[in-house]
Amino acid sequence: MQIKSSLRRQLIVTAALALSLGSVHAQKRYDVGASDTEIKIGNILPYSGPASAYGTIGKAAAAYIDKVNAEGGVNGRKITFISVDDAYTPPKTVELARKLVEQDEVLALFLPLGTTHNLAIQKYMNVKKVPQLFVGSGASRFGEIKDNPWTIGWQPTNRAEAMAYAQYILKITPNAKIAVLMQNDDFGKDYFKGFIEGLGDKAKVMVISQQTYETTDPTVDSQIVAMKGSGADTLVILTTPKVAAMAIKKADEIGWRPARFLVSSANSVGAVLKPAGLEAAKGIISATYLRDPTDPVTQATKEYQDYAATMKQYYPSGAASDVLNVLGYTAAQTLVQTLKQAGNNLTRQNVMKQALSLNITLPMLQPGITVQTGPTDAYPIEKMQLIQFTGTRYENFGGTFGDGK
Repeated sequence: MQIKSSLRRQLIVTAALALSLGSVHAQKRYDVGASDTEIKIGNILPYSGPASAYGTIGKAAAAYIDKVNAEGGVNGRKITFISVDDAYTPPKTVELARKLVEQDEVLALFLPLGTTHNLAIQKYMNVKKVPQLFVGSGASRFGEIKDNPWTIGWQPTNRAEAMAYAQYILKITPNAKIAVLMQNDDFGKDYFKGFIEGLGDKAKVMVISQQTYETTDPTVDSQIVAMKGSGADTLVILTTPKVAAMAIKKADEIGWRPARFLVSSANSVGAVLKPAGLEAAKGIISATYLRDPTDPVTQATKEYQDYAATMKQYYPSGAASDVLNVLGYTAAQTLVQTLKQAGNNLTRQNVMKQALSLNITLPMLQPGITVQTGPTDAYPIEKMQLIQFTGTRYENFGGTFGDGK
């Protein structure tokens, strides 16, 4: 009887162990692009072409991913980061998105850059049910989760940012004569719409010159000259980095020094203000959700030192002082947190679910600004800090604003 009882107990323990192991095994769920050892993530950025200054974003994101991989990866899996160049050309973006999804078989696209470019692939990504994660654009459409459940934004919306500039102008110089320089595509139009909404009924009176440019234009000299000739005393620059630098420099060369407002996506000291001339850029007002890597106060923090160490080791040719690198680094941290939360359930559906379940504070975001999402909230960062360039660095002023879509 004792032998039978002992055998029975052994069988029960063995069966329980088998069930336990089976349960652990069953918890691992993968879609294409994920396995026990690897997570494939695709990325599309302009490493060449008129917006090539943005290419450094991908290199900084890759640096953080390399750091994570060197430390063991995400839940034991290494991230294979496939970043490709679309030269800021929407048809190329479409071609590369299809390649990444259908040939490279990535689990998700992360931080594809550009408003028109992401609009060009949004329907495809949603039909394919492949996450279009943390889009590199502030267009409000990328947070409209009911219409496009596989797309999520990341940065504050263009509309909210532009409205803040308008409201500040109304408060400080309600009789301003405004000239607007804007890119002639969805990027520029989205910003312009928010700016006009912010001015409200006074828009028709206050905006006395509106000049557009194409991404293929070699200069914006004629537009700057025309805006000066209009008598405007305020210039709003709704452009990409290269054009912003040209606009600031040309205005200075012809002796036009209006009050200037510069969109956050083009306010890099290294990529924009230095080429334009630091003295020429003095006084520019912009907004940010990221810490300024040129600020001595920021540089004294552990958060910055960790960031700078990552740059030095994994992207030594990149400038730690470039805020675009801070952007890539911080966005990559958002991606890694999403994948960590996904655990062993690396299906596209669960990755998207986790992207919509974030509540985190990231080290290089401005104090008081967090990443928060929910099942019906696909706008991760919704606050910004007004900043002004002193001639050497940006300083905070005017407080934070946000939560506008």
